[in-house]
Amino acid sequence: MNFEELRSQYSVFSYNGFTYSLVGSDLHISFDFSIGEDIRFMPAMVLKAGRYAKYPEDLSSLEGIIFHIGLIELISYWKCTCSPILLIRPYKLTVEQQLWWRKLYWYGLGEFFYQNHIHTDHEHFLNFQFEDGASESVGLVYPHVAESDTTIVPIGGGKDSVVTLEELRVQRRVVPFIINPRGATLACAEKAGFPTSDDIVVLKREISPALLELNRQGFLNGHTPFSAMLAFYTLLISAVTGIRDVALSNESSANEPTIPGTYINHQYSKTLEFEEDFRYYVDTYMNACNHYYSYLRPLTELQIAERFARYPQYFQVFKSCNAGSKEDKWCCHCPKCLFAYIILSPFIDDATMIEIFGEDMLDNAELAPCLEQLAGLTTIKPFDCVGTVHEVNEALRRISESRKDKKLIKHYINKLLEQWNDNMLEDYINMAP
Repeated sequence: MNFEELRSQYSVFSYNGFTYSLVGSDLHISFDFSIGEDIRFMPAMVLKAGRYAKYPEDLSSLEGIIFHIGLIELISYWKCTCSPILLIRPYKLTVEQQLWWRKLYWYGLGEFFYQNHIHTDHEHFLNFQFEDGASESVGLVYPHVAESDTTIVPIGGGKDSVVTLEELRVQRRVVPFIINPRGATLACAEKAGFPTSDDIVVLKREISPALLELNRQGFLNGHTPFSAMLAFYTLLISAVTGIRDVALSNESSANEPTIPGTYINHQYSKTLEFEEDFRYYVDTYMNACNHYYSYLRPLTELQIAERFARYPQYFQVFKSCNAGSKEDKWCCHCPKCLFAYIILSPFIDDATMIEIFGEDMLDNAELAPCLEQLAGLTTIKPFDCVGTVHEVNEALRRISESRKDKKLIKHYINKLLEQWNDNMLEDYINMAP
């Protein structure tokens, strides 16, 4: 089923409303989305704040935040038909708010449009409509969250959040936040001194089975801006814990487009541009109800890898492979695994790297096409959370002598020889770090 056919057949996507209730110390939330008369989605979430729970006396003060979470959650459902009209029933958005959300949807779905060969433009891909008589969202009340000596740190199970967690915890009190806990995220939290579920703020988020069924039937599917969704959930975490500061682990390399010279970036919602846009929106429309920033923003991937190498207690538990996440392992066949292997190799010895990943990825010739993408020897980078082309080349340069007998290092040097003359190659190898 293609983009134009789906838009013609399913012209309106509706955000009908949401419900929420407190069950003990757990906050249960569900959203109501629909497409036409026949397709209905009711995704549900449970927030477990544990010993950090400090719910406001008036739970209705959370409605504005929950409404906005619905605006970001709906992207996963809207994209299956890309309906040209988005009907928002709970509240109205101002013209400026609509422009803000249009920008997020457009850039956040850049990869989705590209991978699905969708040709549209910023002006026509989506139009907002609102229910007659709906209240203005700018009139919503938001809780005031005071500054404190505590910071929420989302944990993804990879090296970046480990560095943020370890460096911040020597400066101030930290509280881990995990979405849909898995082996690596829980193990990293335990290594950091948070061994039980009550020590962690947990969000259990479910995808509606109706969406999975549509995907099986051939409706549109693809990447959505997950980190933007995380950003809006941190507002809820701040409101129910009374912890204002949230420290993400997004680094400077997230700003580089996946396809050079375009706006298409797998990591758009990890960029500085989105971070600043998000803070502006929260400060302007949501009572500045938290302070969201990335602790690692000034750093490169190489600098982060060097810092991570100082924490060997995490070597056997951290994982950032999407393909192997369900089995809590490195798959050792995807761009993210190879990038992690390359970027850490200048700072961790060869034997330890093989022990961490379970195999010598630098000696696997089948990964040569992936290496070429990471090193910028092809026209696009992998659609994954990987570092810049320059960072990959710098890491390879640093290990080119100590690992010169590895199949991928030999392939890399040979590819450079094909593209450059001998003088250029010598200049590259001798570049100062």
